[in-house]
Formats: sequence, structure tokens, C-alpha cells
Amino acid sequence: MQSESKILDDLAKLASGAAGALHGLKGEAEAAFRARLVRIAAEMDLVPRDEFEAFRELALEARERAAELEKRIAALEAKRAAPARKRAPAKKTPAAKSRQ
Repeated sequence: MQSESKILDDLAKLASGAAGALHGLKGEAEAAFRARLVRIAAEMDLVPRDEFEAFRELALEARERAAELEKRIAALEAKRAAPARKRAPAKKTPAAKSRQ
């Protein structure tokens, strides 16, 4: 019975060692994978997230400003066109004809 217990103890130690080795292997594989991804990202000229977010904010502000300016231009154009519509073409009076 004791030899059977010894075998089970040895198997448990072996399994425990194998689990530890696999855990270490997993960590090494993850580190290698991360390093590879970082290298690939650097080769692709990808921008960091914080730079992307900053540029995105600038683009949104520019879009809003452009919309405001378009509204102002439309209002100014409407204001400029309104007096021209109200004015009728000048009629020539007899005095104006005699000056010619």
C-alpha cells in the first residue's frame, strides 16, 4: 500500500511540476506575442490611442466651427441679397433722359 502511495505522490509531484512549467510557458508565450504585436504596430505606423483621441477632438471642433461659419455666411448672403430684391430698377425720368 505504501508503494502505491509513493507512486501517487510521485504522480502528483509530476503533475504539479508540469502545471508549473505550463504556466511559465504560457507567460513566456504571452510576452513573445505582445512583443511581436508591438513590433508589427510600430512597422505599420499606427498612432497611440491618446494621439488619436486628441486628433479626433480637434476634428470635431473644426467640424462644429465650419458649421457655424456656414450658417453665418448664409445669413450674411441672405442679408446682402434682401435689399437688392426690395429695390426696383431705377426708372429713367425725363430729366435723366435730357442729360444723356
